[in-house]
Amino acid sequence: MEYRKTVRLKDGRACLLREARAEDAEGVIACFLKTHGETEQLSSYPDECTFTPESEGAFLAARAESVNAAEILAVVDGKIVGQAGLYPIRNLEKLRHRAGFGLSVEKAYWGLGIGRALTNAALECARRAGFRQVELEVIAGNEAATALYESVGFTEYGRNPLGMHARGAGWQTVVLMRLDLEDPA
Repeated sequence: MEYRKTVRLKDGRACLLREARAEDAEGVIACFLKTHGETEQLSSYPDECTFTPESEGAFLAARAESVNAAEILAVVDGKIVGQAGLYPIRNLEKLRHRAGFGLSVEKAYWGLGIGRALTNAALECARRAGFRQVELEVIAGNEAATALYESVGFTEYGRNPLGMHARGAGWQTVVLMRLDLEDPA
């Protein structure tokens, strides 16, 4: 899905938000490995990554061509520093109104507004794709992420007390959140 917008960060720098393309594969993998190594709040560890530049390039090319899925990058000073994914829960008649969403931002760029910008970009893409609901999971206690999601309208609808088991943190409760979009009809 095509997307391109420049936003101004809290420190005054420009951040380009754009769809990922096949040629971004190595930069996307590098950002993924960095962000997943910096926090226990994400769903995997860097050593669990099985992407290759070829497989990631194919994935990103498919997302760029999709009408209902997007991989949006945050680029600052020419470097990929964050990414957000929007994807259909399932492409089945009863479920195609639901989209899943996730994001990550390199720790050095936290607090600059990149997470909010990526979230807003993904929601814009969700509306364009005709989704009725966007869903996400966040670790209980991740107050910054929860506050961001609530500020754009996400609400909690459940909790899984054994949602993740982190190497350092042990069992983590996963909070299930959803956002109802305006009826696309």
